[in-house]
Amino acid sequence: MPAITLPDGSVRRFDGAVTGTTVAQSIGAGLARAALAMEVDGRLMDIGREIDHDAHVRFITRKDTESLEMIRHDAAHVLAEAVQSLWPGTQVTIGPSIENGFYYDFYRNEPFTPEDFPRIETRMRELIDANTPFTRETWPREEAIRFFEDRGERFKAELIRDLPEDEEISIYRQGEWLDLCRGPHLRSTGDIGKAFRLMKVAGAYWRGDHRNPMLTRIYGTAWRDQKELDAHLHQLEEAERRDHRRIGREMDLFHIQEEAVGQIFWHPKGWRLYSVLQDYMRRAQNRNGYQEVRTPQLVDRGLWEASGHWDKYREHMFIATVEDEDKTLALKPMNCPCHVQIFRHGLRSYRELPLRMAEFGACHRYEPSGALHGIMRVRGFTQDDAHIFCTEDQIADETARFVRMLSAVYKDLGFEHFRVKFADRPEQRSGDDATWDRAENALKVACDMAGVEYEHNPGEGAFYGPKLEFVLRDAIGRDWQCGTLQVDYVLPERLDASYVGEDSARHRPVMLHRAILGSFERFLGILIEQHAGRFPMWLAPVQVVVASIVTDAEPYAREVVEKLQAAGLVVEADVRNEKINAKIREHSLARVPVILVVGRKEAEDHTVALRRLGGKAQDILPLDEAVKALAHEATPPDLRSS
Repeated sequence: MPAITLPDGSVRRFDGAVTGTTVAQSIGAGLARAALAMEVDGRLMDIGREIDHDAHVRFITRKDTESLEMIRHDAAHVLAEAVQSLWPGTQVTIGPSIENGFYYDFYRNEPFTPEDFPRIETRMRELIDANTPFTRETWPREEAIRFFEDRGERFKAELIRDLPEDEEISIYRQGEWLDLCRGPHLRSTGDIGKAFRLMKVAGAYWRGDHRNPMLTRIYGTAWRDQKELDAHLHQLEEAERRDHRRIGREMDLFHIQEEAVGQIFWHPKGWRLYSVLQDYMRRAQNRNGYQEVRTPQLVDRGLWEASGHWDKYREHMFIATVEDEDKTLALKPMNCPCHVQIFRHGLRSYRELPLRMAEFGACHRYEPSGALHGIMRVRGFTQDDAHIFCTEDQIADETARFVRMLSAVYKDLGFEHFRVKFADRPEQRSGDDATWDRAENALKVACDMAGVEYEHNPGEGAFYGPKLEFVLRDAIGRDWQCGTLQVDYVLPERLDASYVGEDSARHRPVMLHRAILGSFERFLGILIEQHAGRFPMWLAPVQVVVASIVTDAEPYAREVVEKLQAAGLVVEADVRNEKINAKIREHSLARVPVILVVGRKEAEDHTVALRRLGGKAQDILPLDEAVKALAHEATPPDLRSS
């Protein structure tokens, strides 16, 4: 007699094994109609599966987030059936749900193209309208292999052969079409709904190995309703409009080329943007008691072996050899071990703690070429990296101080809110469980004392310690994990860092790894897309353009430029023999915040016509008044007196 405990604590008993469908019906007709799947003792299952033991059961409806992944998973199955019904002989391989959608990989002599999408989508809608139930079957291994081989599905047969011997072979059927799948699934194809769209095609090697056949991957997106789909498509359109690579070209900020894969050529305007942000971060760190340092780029492998990075990170490191010295060096992928070397240089006292050490450290990490993305995913980057050497008793105060600093920086850069995730011990890590218990408890206590609320992110800590991850949400709703604070008891032990305590004995410091931006390159990409290139005046690579209407106004335009430059603004003069409307269009495309238009009248009256980016109106202002107002507006927020 299974006893089914529901989320509200109520218990329902049944005479024998019972399906989730029956349990839902016993609760009410409304739930029976709405329930798409169920969670049994924490495991997501088909609602038609039997429960033959006492269990805690929660029903999944369309309102629950779990339904979204199932909708996408089932959409992949319907995509595969649609393709095979339209192009018989096409082989299916794998088709998982992914973030925001799904994909399926197909093997066919002629690749699919986006021109095939309308036919496929029409067929998918027909299969969804048929409302065919998903049914689960278990097959003997050899029978399943033989079935797929007889159908010419050699990829499916290979997948089954490679499954562990003791794994149950589950097959899901939707009418006459079936697929190898662990599940779970919704009740029927009709539960998927029509809020889906096929998005793009790409090539993919079978099992990611270039020696294997090339497949065609069809990507799609699927949502719970049309409103969600429309919102997602709008976000994609906005993301395309804000793409930092396109804006970078239009604003002449940077470029990337094959001779330096994954590294950035910063142009003058882009480097000014970079430098302004770095200067701002340097001031923030100085105000918060950080000492700036600089450490070497090439470091002997011995240090990386001692720190544990060689074993854990070797595949991401660029290696150099010095033959006449028989040395192996690595371009540093992070700054942490080098900062420990500075801490170890000389005798340290407890009176020096907390010691806050910061570096705008240039780092290099190998990223596969397919993973590179503009300036957001690169091989050469600079971190706003810092390490705080402190006692265990100081962790809470330092955490609170860091969160205050991070909050102020994000606000100045246009991000009012952020979320915090607590990432605990990963499967592969350094240090014993007792050390990890100590580090995780210390960070949790610090969060409580600092008033930091967080979500749990299990298994995502660094290999040497747990961490807080600070997640920004941008103007179009995308999340970016940027800042981090990590508690590390392991590295000071491995690299023999110590200080003399009040008791005159040697003690290990705790090492807090922290960053706010993460990498300048990635954060600048986020900033470009957040602002769509329309930076606040203090960040803008060019703050003002002075554009002349007529040649006679050129001397006055030069005078205006000189006054603005003397007030500290970054200004360009445009005195070309071009129509003023053409000049305004050009500088608007370059996203210059302010254009000052000057002609004969402005020269005579010593005024300027001020036009702001995106606006059609213009204000006529006395030159000195305009200079004063723009100088204030161009002052970084941390330097403004009011």
